[in-house]
Amino acid sequence: MTTVPPSDTPAAPPAPASDRAGVLVLAGTPIGDVADAPPRLAAELAGADVIAAEDTRRLRRLTQALGVQTSGRVVSYFEGNESARTPELVDALAGGARVLLVTDAGMPSVSDPGYRLVAAAVEKDIRVTAVPGPSAVLTALALSGLPVDRFCFEGFLPRKSGERLARLRENENERRTLVYFEAPHRLDAALAAMAEVFGADRRAAVCRELTKTYEEVKRGPLAELAAWAADGVRGEITVVVEGAPAPGPGDLDPAELVRRVRAREEAGERRKEAIAAVAAEAGLPKREVFDAVVAAKNSAPPAP
Repeated sequence: MTTVPPSDTPAAPPAPASDRAGVLVLAGTPIGDVADAPPRLAAELAGADVIAAEDTRRLRRLTQALGVQTSGRVVSYFEGNESARTPELVDALAGGARVLLVTDAGMPSVSDPGYRLVAAAVEKDIRVTAVPGPSAVLTALALSGLPVDRFCFEGFLPRKSGERLARLRENENERRTLVYFEAPHRLDAALAAMAEVFGADRRAAVCRELTKTYEEVKRGPLAELAAWAADGVRGEITVVVEGAPAPGPGDLDPAELVRRVRAREEAGERRKEAIAAVAAEAGLPKREVFDAVVAAKNSAPPAP
């Protein structure tokens, strides 16, 4: 017969940290309006054993705004010390700590610190969970007025002009809606490069200061947006660009078909797979692309 202890029996003391499983919590923080903070964020801030923050000063302002008193250890975790601090945090997790990771705004790991720590925790079979929160990527996408059924996030473009153009050319034929982050002082150059590569008339939206007092969404063709940005734009910027139109049958000449097949082969695809993919992109029979590749091969000058 099982004996039920009286209700006033003292509860067993908590297990030592070394006997408990640690957990890494990725927490979304407001991208502008502090009222957008997810309700669970306050509880996680108050209960974490360790808080890894991209900027400890901004964390302090956030906790003050939320009326939260933290009791855990606060450490900085930003691009400059991410590699060095990750092992320390993994050790804390392995010892049973609840480690909360927050960045300045939005979700950790999305163009922010976090990926290294998540990868290291997963490798050690440590549980990783999240407090979903605001995201500049999804907010801008929803406000852009562009198709949202399929999209890809490209992060920040390279600072140097040549590298920026090369990256954009990789996206030139991307059919999905594209989302980029950009610094305000580079926005005009980025939009001009997009207009050059994607076409002056490709639709786009520049989303500035999302959820903040001076929120603005400027929509229009890339060339018009580049001219608008030339006067200077301030604030946090997210750019959403319409995907490439689907080519119709006959829109691509044989030379372009061959160029695309070769590009895929150079990226590691087998020729048969590359031909099938290019045919699907162009809306053409595979035989037509195959014939273009064979014709180009037969017309090429013999190797010396």
